[in-house]
Amino acid sequence: MSELSQQDFSFQGLTPDLIMDALESVDVWPESGLLALNSYENRVYQFIAANNKRYVVKFYRPERWTDAQILEEHSFTKELLEAEIPVVAPLELAGSTLPHYKGYRFAVFNSVGGRALEADQEEHLFQLGRQIGRLHMVGKARPFKERPLLFMPQDLIDAEATLTECSLIPQAMRTPFFTIFRHVVDRLKDFDIKQVNSIRLHGDCHVGNLLWGDQGLTFVDLDDCRQGPAIQDLWMMLSGDRYAQQLQLDTLVDGYDEFASFDTKELALIEPLRAWRIIQYMAWLAKRWQDPAFPRSFSWFAEEAYWERQVLTLKEQLAAFDESPLSLQPGY
Repeated sequence: MSELSQQDFSFQGLTPDLIMDALESVDVWPESGLLALNSYENRVYQFIAANNKRYVVKFYRPERWTDAQILEEHSFTKELLEAEIPVVAPLELAGSTLPHYKGYRFAVFNSVGGRALEADQEEHLFQLGRQIGRLHMVGKARPFKERPLLFMPQDLIDAEATLTECSLIPQAMRTPFFTIFRHVVDRLKDFDIKQVNSIRLHGDCHVGNLLWGDQGLTFVDLDDCRQGPAIQDLWMMLSGDRYAQQLQLDTLVDGYDEFASFDTKELALIEPLRAWRIIQYMAWLAKRWQDPAFPRSFSWFAEEAYWERQVLTLKEQLAAFDESPLSLQPGY
C-alpha cells in the first residue's frame, strides 16, 4: 500500500476508530481506551488488550524514514534484545514488525513500567554507562546500511534553509539571531564526521528515552538510531557547570569501560554535537509547525523572548568551541 505523502499531511486522519481497526487487522484486540503518550514526531498510544496485557502502538510520520530504515531500526533493537541488553523491541505481528493499514505504518511494543532515570544519581549514571557500553559492543558488530550518519553537511544546509525561511522569527530578532547563527554554522562546516570512527548508536539517549525500574535501566525508542561517534550516546547526559559535567562524564565512562573501550579523542566532539543539536531542534520545530500539535505545545517558539534566549545560547556555544574539551580523570 502506498505511503501517505508528507505534503499536506495531518495526523487528524488517525482517528480512534482507525487505530482500533489497524490493531485488529494484526489480531491485537484493545479492551481499554487509548492513552496518548508524549510524542510529537510520531503518534504513540498505550492500551490494554484482550489478553489483559498492556501495549504501546506507534504510528510513524510519513516520509521521515523509509520502510527499510524503520525495519533496520527494528532489526538493531532485536539484536540488542538477543544480547540481553534491556531495550523495548517491536513485536512481530502478521509476519512483520512494521504492519501497514490504510497508508499508515505502525509498530506495537510491550508496555514497560518505570520512572525517569535520575541523572544526578551516581548509581544511575554508572549503570547507564555500563549499558551504553554493552549497546555499543553490539553496535560495532556491523554498520547500518539504510540509516544515515548522525550529521552530514547537507543536514546543516537544510536546517539553515528551513530557519532562513521561517516566518516565526520576529523581525526585530532576525538580524541578531542570524548574525550569531551563521558564525556557529561556519564553525560546524569544519566538522567532518566522516573522519570519526562511527558505530550504530541509540542516537537520542536522554532521560526521556530511559526508564529506571525494579530490574534497572531500560532503553526505549530507538527511532533516531543512526551511525555516528560513541560520544553521541553519552554527552546528552552531561549538564550543569564544567565541574559537574566532569564528574558526570567520569562516572559514565567508568561504567562504559567495563564493556567497551572509550576513545578519549571523541571528547573534542561534544561541543560540535551540542551545537548541531541546538540547530537541529530549532529547524525541527520550524519544519513541523504546520502540524497542529506543534503550535499548541510549543507556542513559545513564536515569541521574541525565545529568540532572545537562542541568541544568548548560540553566543555561549560559539565561546565553548574555543574552550579546551572536557577531560577524564588521570588514568585514561
